[in-house]
Amino acid sequence: MLRELGFKPRIIPGIYVKPFNKGQKNDYNDAEAIAEAALRPNLRTVTEKSQDQLNLQAMHRVHSRLVARRAATINQIRAFLIEQGITMRSGRHRLQNSFEATLENRRDEISAKMRSTLMGLYGDWLWVDERIKAISSEIEEISQSEKTAPTS
Repeated sequence: MLRELGFKPRIIPGIYVKPFNKGQKNDYNDAEAIAEAALRPNLRTVTEKSQDQLNLQAMHRVHSRLVARRAATINQIRAFLIEQGITMRSGRHRLQNSFEATLENRRDEISAKMRSTLMGLYGDWLWVDERIKAISSEIEEISQSEKTAPTS
């Protein structure tokens, strides 16, 4: 949009702007620091990311967040089981393979409400797993298409 108006936008890395920042962080002080840094003749700028690069970066960030969420959910399941006196071997696959059987075998030790809570968490875990697989395959597709794309 700025280019259409005749401007030549440049992206300045934050590390080069920081020395010019004065006082509290607010829009006015940030704009002043950017303007001061932009006046430097030898200012290094970074290239703009293409839409494909931004898309890929977003997918990696979402993937990372989902992996962290999956780990947190698994840890919460394991912690609730420990509170019930049930210990499970570590490892995502081990827990997944024995989770339902353990709930069934230890039915008398776990209340119906706790069982419902654990099954809800297990459902969340399976949903997050599916999302991780879907995003991973999208990232893999992009990486394969970039390997086979002709270079200019």
